[in-house]
Amino acid sequence: MTIHEYSVITADGERHSLDTYAGRVVLIVNVASKCGFTPQYESLEALYDKGRDRSLEILGFPCNQFGDQEPGTDAEIQEFCLANYGVTFPVFGKIEVNGPDADPLFTYLRAEAPGDFGPAAGPLYEHVKATRPEALGTDEVKWNFTKFLVGRDGKVVRRFESSVTPEQIEAEIEDLLD
Repeated sequence: MTIHEYSVITADGERHSLDTYAGRVVLIVNVASKCGFTPQYESLEALYDKGRDRSLEILGFPCNQFGDQEPGTDAEIQEFCLANYGVTFPVFGKIEVNGPDADPLFTYLRAEAPGDFGPAAGPLYEHVKATRPEALGTDEVKWNFTKFLVGRDGKVVRRFESSVTPEQIEAEIEDLLD
């Protein structure tokens, strides 16, 4: 399987097939407007500006499963992203990334790249350990701004936890774009 076999819901409520991204490098990120990692929107947009002409796509998926940090409606989220960070990459409709109602795309992403989340994640690990200990040792998305890097073939290359910034993964993305 690949991400190209999935479809998602846009912020306008329309179904959108991910096969439109075949042949492109894709970074999929679960996002939130009221998170300590929210400023990553700026870095994600900068990365998108640098790479979109070379077949980079960044796809944002708002999620309110972590500390109620994405309480807005889809329309409010779109306005927030544009007004505060000038986001031009697609930000889709709000979804769940974990649990029985998880979007099938994220169930697939988690299975393909379960992550290597442990004490090396520093303060984020301590936070998750204190607030979501049941998530430790699982493939669950641990927090907002977890990133899944997908190759041109639609297969998941790697997962990056929330504390890993877009700047820190730029070289790996560049390698896929070349």
